[in-house]
Amino acid sequence: MQHILDAIESGASADDFAALPVPESYRAAHVRKDDQEMWVGVPSRDKDPRKSLHIGDVPTPELAPDEAYVAVMASSINFNTVWTSIFEPVSTFGPIARLARESEWAKRHDQPYQVVGSDASGVVLRVGSAVRNWKPGDRVTVHCNHVDDQDPSAHDDSMLANNQRIWGYETNFGGLADLAVVKANQLMPKPEHLTWEEAAVNALCNSTSYRMLVSHNGAQMKQGDVVLIWGATGGIGAYATQYVLNGGGIPVCVVSSAEKGEILRNMGVEHIIDRAAAGYRFLDDDGNHDEGEWRRLGKDIRSLCGEDPDIVFEHPGRSTFAASMYVAKRGGTVVTCAATSGFMMEFDNRHFWMRLKRLIGSHFANYKEAYEANRLISKGMIQPVLSQVFPLEHTGEAAYQVHHNMHEGKIGVLALAPTEGLGVTDHELRDKVGDRLRWFRR
Repeated sequence: MQHILDAIESGASADDFAALPVPESYRAAHVRKDDQEMWVGVPSRDKDPRKSLHIGDVPTPELAPDEAYVAVMASSINFNTVWTSIFEPVSTFGPIARLARESEWAKRHDQPYQVVGSDASGVVLRVGSAVRNWKPGDRVTVHCNHVDDQDPSAHDDSMLANNQRIWGYETNFGGLADLAVVKANQLMPKPEHLTWEEAAVNALCNSTSYRMLVSHNGAQMKQGDVVLIWGATGGIGAYATQYVLNGGGIPVCVVSSAEKGEILRNMGVEHIIDRAAAGYRFLDDDGNHDEGEWRRLGKDIRSLCGEDPDIVFEHPGRSTFAASMYVAKRGGTVVTCAATSGFMMEFDNRHFWMRLKRLIGSHFANYKEAYEANRLISKGMIQPVLSQVFPLEHTGEAAYQVHHNMHEGKIGVLALAPTEGLGVTDHELRDKVGDRLRWFRR
C-alpha cells in the first residue's frame, strides 16, 4: 500500500490514481467466524474486544459496478464495532449470510472473516463501471447507509428500505482497514479544513444526531425547545449538544463526571447534570423501577431550566429509558436510536398515553440527511468530537475503551495515514474554526 500512500501525499492526478495497481490483499481489523462462540457464558462487561479483533491481511474482493475502492487514511470506533467484537446481541455473521443470498455480488460478503468499521475518510482509488459522480483521486468521507437503491422501498426514505444495512456492521469490507469497498452512494466530499482523522469520526454519529433532532423524520427540534441529552460528551451526544445549541434550543446535558461537564461548559452549555454526583438509581439491584428517582430527575431538570424537556435524546436504553419517558413534558417527544445499556426496556405507560407523549425510533440517516450533516461539518458549523487517536494495530484497545465508556467524544483510528495532522487543504477555514476543533482532545 506504500505506493498508494505516496500518491496521496504527493497529490497525484486522477489518471495517476487510476493507473495504480490495486493490491491483492490489504491490512484490516476483522473478526473471525470461528470465534463466534468464544464469549458464551461470559458477562458482557467481561468480553474483551482486544481478544476478538484481529489485525492482518485479507483478500481484496472484486469491485461491483456501483462500488468504489477507497484507500482509507483514517477510521473510527463506534458502538457497533464493540457489538461485533463481543458477538452481541447476535453474531454479525448471520446478517452477512442473509445479505449473501440477495445477489451474485452480495455473495462476496460471506467470508470466514468480517472487516469491521462504519466510518472512513480517504481517497477514491478505483470506481466501478456504473459510477458517474466520483473518480480516482477524490478525497472523500464515507457514510454507512448500505442499501440497494433499485428496491422501491428505499425511494422515499432509504432508512425504510427492506434491505437497508449498516456498512461494516451488517456487511463486510468495512472502514477499519487500509482499503474499503463501498457503494458509490456512500461517498461524500471530505471537509477540506479537517485532518484525515477528524474527517473520519463524523459520518455515523453526526448523521444519526441530525436525523434524531433536526430532520422531519425525527423530533423536528425548534428554537426554544428544552432537550435532555443523555451521554452528552459521548459520540452521538456531543453532536446532539451542538445541534441544540446551533438551533436555538436549550440543552440539558447529562454526563458521568465533573471533567466531562467542563467540556460542555467550554462548548457553551449552561445546564449540566452530573449523574455520578447525583447518584440516580432508576433500577434497583433486582431490576425494579423506582418512580421516586424519575421524579427526582424531573425536579433537577426543572431547577436548572424551569420546565420539563420538550425532547429527550435517548440512547442508553434500559438504564434510562423509563426515566426518559417520565420526564418528557406533556406532549413531548422521546427519540431513541440505541440501547447501549440493554435492549429490553420497560416504562410506565400511564405517563406516556395520558400525557400524550410521542416515541420516535431513529436509525442512522438517509442519503439527504447524511449529506446535510456533512455539509454542516464542511462549513465549520458542527465540529468533530475527536478525543483520541490510535493506530490500526491497536483497534482492539480502542474498542475496549469504548466498551467500558473510558472515552469522551469519538476515538479515531489511523489506517494509511502515517501520523496525525495530515489532510488539511482549507487552512483559512481551519484557522477560523480555531479552538473549537480541540474541545474533546486529551
